[in-house]
Amino acid sequence: MKAGKISGVEDNISMVSNGLYKGKSLNDLIKSHKSEFLGKKNIDTFGEHFPLLIKFLDAKTNLSVQVHPDDEMAKAHHNSFGKTEMWYIMNSDEDAEIVLGLKDNELDKNVLGDINASNVNDIFNTEQVKQGDSYFIPAGKIHAIGAGVLAAEIQQTSDITYRVYDWDRTDVNGNQRDLHTEAAIKATKSFPSTGKSNYQLEADKTSNLVDCEYFTTNIFEVKSNQKRDYRNLDSFVIFMCVEGSAEVTIDNVTETVTMGETILIPANTDSVTFNSEGSKLLEVFIDKFVL
Repeated sequence: MKAGKISGVEDNISMVSNGLYKGKSLNDLIKSHKSEFLGKKNIDTFGEHFPLLIKFLDAKTNLSVQVHPDDEMAKAHHNSFGKTEMWYIMNSDEDAEIVLGLKDNELDKNVLGDINASNVNDIFNTEQVKQGDSYFIPAGKIHAIGAGVLAAEIQQTSDITYRVYDWDRTDVNGNQRDLHTEAAIKATKSFPSTGKSNYQLEADKTSNLVDCEYFTTNIFEVKSNQKRDYRNLDSFVIFMCVEGSAEVTIDNVTETVTMGETILIPANTDSVTFNSEGSKLLEVFIDKFVL
């Protein structure tokens, strides 16, 4: 399955772009193939709901500062999973920034109800980013993508977002967007580190970026013809192309994936062959199952 994004969220469900199942939705494939498509443990854990939301963010302006609830809070208030996520920075303007957590973890969280242009820089931690940076953002961590950032985003499937601050922007009528201050204060947690991944690229090998109970993400730099074996993995695998292009071959069927495109490999796939003279792919799957 090839697409720009991978989503099973209602009103935003991904469709197969070509091949045998062209025109079928992601949810159609899950219903018809179940564990062959998702993996047995994923079906047992999530039923016929696709557990991840995969997309690319191209921020022309600062996105709103937000926070997501953890599983416990999301279940209690929304009958939903929470949202832990990660970003991989594909490109960025010079001096582009992200918001990542509070500047002072001892800060009284009630200050989130009184943020404005004069104090915002004292409240949020900001970091300059560059191509290749990767950040883990657990549920409860305040965050925002800044203007001039192109990022790959991997997250739990959930549409629960609490908006903390929107840079004092107004619409044509002078109205500001709604904030979710009370819920955001309850959801926000303190985290001691920025969550930036420390990894080393190795040509034609994978390097781990994030390994948590909700997903595992590796970066795979492909510079030749390579084969990956997935016979011992009970999960679908997603490849997000974050640089260059690569040929992806399964059972003598080849697709070319280019930067900004995504391919989903069913769980019953034994092996995948990659061919590229220089590309980077994010490899995403689920294999922890501690929910």
